[in-house]
Amino acid sequence: MSNFKSQFLNIMVERGFYNQCTNEQGFDEYLYECEKSGKPAVGYLGSDPTGDSLHVGHIVPLMMMRWFQKCGHKPLTLVGGATARIGDPSGKDKLRPFLDEETLQHNIKGLKKSFGKFLDFGSSANSAVMVDNWDWFKDINYLAFLRDIGTYYSVNRMLTMDSVKSRLDREQPMSFLEFNYMLLQGYDFCELYKQYGCRAQIAGSDQWGNITSGTELGRRKYDVELFGFTSPIITDSNGKKMGKSEGNAVWINEEKLPAYDYYQYFRNIGDAEVGKCLRIYTDLPMDEVRRLEALKDKEINEAKKILAFEATKICRGEAEAVAAQQTAVQTFEQGNAGGDLPTIELASVEGVPVIDAFLQIGFVASKGEARRLIKQAGLKLNDKVITDENYKLSSADVIDGKIKLSQGKKKHGLIQTGAV
Repeated sequence: MSNFKSQFLNIMVERGFYNQCTNEQGFDEYLYECEKSGKPAVGYLGSDPTGDSLHVGHIVPLMMMRWFQKCGHKPLTLVGGATARIGDPSGKDKLRPFLDEETLQHNIKGLKKSFGKFLDFGSSANSAVMVDNWDWFKDINYLAFLRDIGTYYSVNRMLTMDSVKSRLDREQPMSFLEFNYMLLQGYDFCELYKQYGCRAQIAGSDQWGNITSGTELGRRKYDVELFGFTSPIITDSNGKKMGKSEGNAVWINEEKLPAYDYYQYFRNIGDAEVGKCLRIYTDLPMDEVRRLEALKDKEINEAKKILAFEATKICRGEAEAVAAQQTAVQTFEQGNAGGDLPTIELASVEGVPVIDAFLQIGFVASKGEARRLIKQAGLKLNDKVITDENYKLSSADVIDGKIKLSQGKKKHGLIQTGAV
């Protein structure tokens, strides 16, 4: 454990959530005083409703808010009904498409469902509350906003922010509309402070510039210290950002992704990522996390099964996690899924072209058909879309002595191997 006084910050450090804080000592003191008095600290996490579900890439700050609430504090989830009409330039290379009112309302409903899987929206003192910044922006006067808020911002400093600077360095156009985004997010922070006593924003590290926009506005206009706290970008051992599965988002809401596919995303995490993912994506006690991440060789698969089950239980509920686990057992361990799966046996899979494997199991009639299906994202290896038609199988693809091959959503088969 670290030397922080507050329970929340100690948990954040131990589980690998801590990246940056605007004032570490001040934030720790604020949290500690709230924990000691029993009066919840108030913090917020924002998300623009550009889609109707969050995905695995959003879970890191969402789990931070989950722990924030577990420590007795009050989470606010802000949906940007106003800012979605502009678009956050952070990490983007072009203007975000405009959404109509009906789509925005549909997306906001979907985000509320996503948030509700991780946070408790009840009636207690630290229950989560969802707010929409459209409520305070819809009637705002542009000249009044420029006069009251714009005077606190330096264009010189705004040009040094990563979200702006990276676009300019790449000589990609950035509209004045997008340039305004950090003013709006800064205003959000201060509005939440005025309405709810919110003094903390929790987010991913890509939001640092927008967060400090709010903390600076709070200091200069309202003479209050607001705190920003960010998580690192979670990457795998190859440095690739986690949260995407071969280009396909791993959605939180069940309408967008079956529980089994969500389970399999975590079941197929690389060996080197198991400890990191157990810390971040589950509620398991750290003693259990340390025990599981110390497992080696074939035993690490047991840790992956526990990771997948616990992550799915949080997001989809225990019943769905059990069902996903049972499906995985039937498919991979018992060799059947609603009936016997077609199975081929290979003494070794090392170097076998994936196209040959699909030919041998009978899912394609020719190599040309296999290549066409790969281009259409129609073939999967261990539930991951195959993107490279020249891919060759290796020991890394073997799970519990088997490799799963799939064509579309309903045709599945197994390669069984005794050696690699």
